[in-house]
Amino acid sequence: MTATPESRQPPPVQDGKAAEKPAFFLRLLGKVLMRLLGWRTAGVVPQQRKWVMTGYPHTSNWDFPFFLLIAWSMGFKASWLGKESLFTGPLGWLMRALGGVPVVRGQGSQQTEQVAAHFRAVDSLVLAIAPEGTRGPCTGWHTGFYHIAQAAGIPIQIGYLDYKNKIGGLGPLLWPSGDIDADLATVAPFLEPFTGKFPQNRGPVRVRVK
Repeated sequence: MTATPESRQPPPVQDGKAAEKPAFFLRLLGKVLMRLLGWRTAGVVPQQRKWVMTGYPHTSNWDFPFFLLIAWSMGFKASWLGKESLFTGPLGWLMRALGGVPVVRGQGSQQTEQVAAHFRAVDSLVLAIAPEGTRGPCTGWHTGFYHIAQAAGIPIQIGYLDYKNKIGGLGPLLWPSGDIDADLATVAPFLEPFTGKFPQNRGPVRVRVK
């Protein structure tokens, strides 16, 4: 019998401990703003202390604040990667307060290991990554998010936005099997119905064609 992507994945480690929660003020802010904007959330927050969350589709600058609001309102603290220069000066504290994690850009595979090492060093971390890597049209997903999760031994939580229906949240929990093409094929049907703010810029759920 041929192994399916699901059978190749290790079972989730359900230790009953969820990721770090945001401050009460941020949780309240997330819920209030989502309601005022007419948006709602869906999905279940995994009982995992560490995971990579994909943000799809990524077609607008508005995607980032919406994902923060979704995370806060659903009760988990989402972090994001930023170049080191964003964390210097008087606004550095704000970047960290909003979940920013400074990294050295332009190091290729070294950056993947840098982030994976950070995951191994902390007790709890949810890292949001937009795998399309651009707000404009593209041919697919960059693979950094996948290699980070694989190197750190953690799952990938599929996150999404749907501007048409004003809903955002969490979908399948994916454990990297090592076959990224097969793994993305399992989540592509789930993501297909969702519409970005600028639908024409949405890339396909597959490894980017160079």
